[in-house]
Amino acid sequence: MAVRPVVFAAAVGMAALTGGALVAPADSALGRFGSAIGLGASPAAAALPLGAVGGGTIAPMLEQVTPAVVNISVLSQAPQAENPLLRDPFFRRFFNLPDQMPQSRPQVSAGSGVIVDARNGYVVTNNHVVENAQEIAVTLKDRRRLRAKLIGRDAATDIALLQIKAEGLTALPLGDSDRLQVGDFVVAIGNPFGLGQTVTSGIVSALGRSGLKIEGYEDFIQTDASINPGNSGGALVNFQGELIGINTAIIGPAGGSVGIGFAVPVSIVRSVTEQLREYGEVRRGRLGVAIQDLTPDLAESMSLKGDEGALIAKIERGSPADSGGLRSGDVVIAVDGRPIRSATDFRNRIGLLRVGTPVQLTVMREGGQKSVTVRTAR
Repeated sequence: MAVRPVVFAAAVGMAALTGGALVAPADSALGRFGSAIGLGASPAAAALPLGAVGGGTIAPMLEQVTPAVVNISVLSQAPQAENPLLRDPFFRRFFNLPDQMPQSRPQVSAGSGVIVDARNGYVVTNNHVVENAQEIAVTLKDRRRLRAKLIGRDAATDIALLQIKAEGLTALPLGDSDRLQVGDFVVAIGNPFGLGQTVTSGIVSALGRSGLKIEGYEDFIQTDASINPGNSGGALVNFQGELIGINTAIIGPAGGSVGIGFAVPVSIVRSVTEQLREYGEVRRGRLGVAIQDLTPDLAESMSLKGDEGALIAKIERGSPADSGGLRSGDVVIAVDGRPIRSATDFRNRIGLLRVGTPVQLTVMREGGQKSVTVRTAR
């Protein structure tokens, strides 16, 4: 299974196929894309039922939200394949090689972003779109091209925050990804293959996807709306015109969409961007516990019903968990009243809290429920 970030990269002045994704300048002609992509599987078409929205169209909603989705171009340096012998001054003199090492090639990559604060010009995108960037340019729907400043980025959630200066910006309102249900209709908006703003539609295929080894904190929304290279950092929007996720990755045998795409929920995006705005980084809290999934066998041995929750296997002495009254063998079933499905779910909830945040844990202990309040530390 190949899980791929969906950034579209092009080495300047080159055109080639790499890992199944087309590598070419972003201004290449449409016909060249059509003949060269070779996805290896037909994209899954997600047709909306007639009458799903008023008049059988979502055009009025898109007219309001698409100005908030931007195209992002990043100039970086492509790493050069290098022979270690070239670092040896004696070797270079013996073969009369120049003292200067060859310069790495400039590389242009294309991605997407979402304006979330029009007054301050804040734009959310993926970390993998802008990492190693030397220059970042944002192109608005009205074709204005602006230089962007990197405010901060977080590799663990693959979220980055940029800032642009311009008048008349449109921001996308943030929705509530915690209220999503499988089957909800969604729209993906981005810049696939550097073509320019593109809209695709689908449904929420699954929630809480993890274990994909894309990021450190995984709680993905899965959708069958077509997501392709260049869609990274773009918007996943509900039919109320609210941002519910940032498109991040796909599963595809040849780098293109086969109807399995993933987005970071806006609940994570909101938490991360608030800290990026304030600190330029994410300062994560910790409790000082080692946790594991509650398997059916463990649940049976502990006389628990169901196997949802996170089992505390070990507590670090002197940690917030220790001073807060947690014990080894406690099973965390809720954090601040929200159910916990697994150890990964618990790690995500705690790891996205600010340092010093009090958190109420509901635990199963000795056959009964107990509420414990613990304050996270760095």
